[in-house]
Amino acid sequence: MDNQPVTVAVIGGGARGELYARYALEHPDKMKVVAVAEPRAKYRAALAHQHNLPADRVFESWEQIAVLGKIADAVLICTQDKMHTEPAITFAQQKYHMLLEKPMSPSAEECRKIVDAVDENGIIFGVCHVMRYTRYTTRLKQLLAENIIGDVVSMQHLEPVGWWHQAHSFVRGNWRNQEESTFMLLAKACHDLDWIRFIMGSPVSAVQSFGGLYHFKPENQPEGAAERCVDCQVETGCPYSAKKIYLESQHGGEYTRKIVTPEDGEQALLSALAEGPYGRCVYLCDNDVVDHQVVNFQFEDGRSASFTMTAFTEYADRKTRLFGTLGQIEGDGRYIKVFDFKTNRETVYDVEAIQDETTMTGHGGGTTT
Repeated sequence: MDNQPVTVAVIGGGARGELYARYALEHPDKMKVVAVAEPRAKYRAALAHQHNLPADRVFESWEQIAVLGKIADAVLICTQDKMHTEPAITFAQQKYHMLLEKPMSPSAEECRKIVDAVDENGIIFGVCHVMRYTRYTTRLKQLLAENIIGDVVSMQHLEPVGWWHQAHSFVRGNWRNQEESTFMLLAKACHDLDWIRFIMGSPVSAVQSFGGLYHFKPENQPEGAAERCVDCQVETGCPYSAKKIYLESQHGGEYTRKIVTPEDGEQALLSALAEGPYGRCVYLCDNDVVDHQVVNFQFEDGRSASFTMTAFTEYADRKTRLFGTLGQIEGDGRYIKVFDFKTNRETVYDVEAIQDETTMTGHGGGTTT
C-alpha cells in the first residue's frame, strides 16, 4: 500500500485546481485524481476528461462529494476565497488530508475555526504559501543562517504585480472587488507578508500602511473609449487593452487564456471578450481594490521592513534587499547578490536549479515542494 499513489478529490476545477491536479498527470505513481467538484460545466468537463474520471465521480458541488463519505486520501480545495471555510471544516471532520488554497479565509475567525478542525482531526494540512518553499527562499535562508551578512537589520521588498496582471486579476477578474473576494493584501500579497515574516524570523510589534486605488477609475478613461475593448476606437493606444493582453501579446499564456474561456481558438476568445468580464474597459469595472500600497513593519527585536505592492511595473519576480551588519543582499527570485563589507566584494548565487522544467515548477519550484 505504501507504493500506491495518493488519491485526491479536487474541489474547484478552475485555473488553480487544474494546475495542481496536473501533478497527477506528470507523476501518476505519486498522485491520482479520483473526483472533481466544479459548478461550471465546461471547466468541470475539461478536468474530468484530463483525468479520465467516470461520470459518477464528477460533481457540481463539494457537498455532493461530502455526502459520500471519504472517497479519497486528500482534497485540494481551490474554490474562491470566501468559499473555503465550510468545505475545509467538513472534509477535515471526515479525516481527509488537505491542501487549501491561500488565503485560508478573509475572516480571522473562520481561519481559527479551520485550524481547530484540523487540530481536532489530526490531518495533514497545508496552505499554499508557496513562496516559503521555493529554491530561492531555501538558498536565501541557508545564507542567512551562515551569517553571511551578519545580523539582518532591515528589509525592502517589492511585489511588482505587473500592469497587465493587475488588469486581468484585480480590475476585471475574480479579485477586483473586496466584497466579492477580499482586500489586495490578503488576495495577492499574503504570499509576501508571510514571506517577510518567515525571512525576518521575529514577531511583528507594529504595522503602518498607505495606499489606494489611483488609476483604474472612470475619471481616467480616455476620451472616445468604449465599454468594451472589442468595440473601442482608442484601444490600440491603451496598454490595458484586453485585445493586446489576450490576443496579441498573450500575457500569461495558456494559463491566463483558460481563465478567460475554457474553449480553444481565437474566435472563442473574442466571444469571451465581447460578452464576459475580461473584455471590459478597465476604467468602467466594478473594482475597488487598491492598485498600490506600502506597508511598514516594526519587529519585536527592533528590526524593520518595508513592503511595496504596485500595479505599475513589468510583470516580474519579487525584488528584495536585505541590509545586514556585515553586508547586504539583493535578490530577484533567481539571483542572490551578496556584497561583503569586509572584503568589498560581491558574490552572485544562481538558484535556477531544475533542469527538466515541467508545468509543475511554478513559483520557483514552490508549487510542487
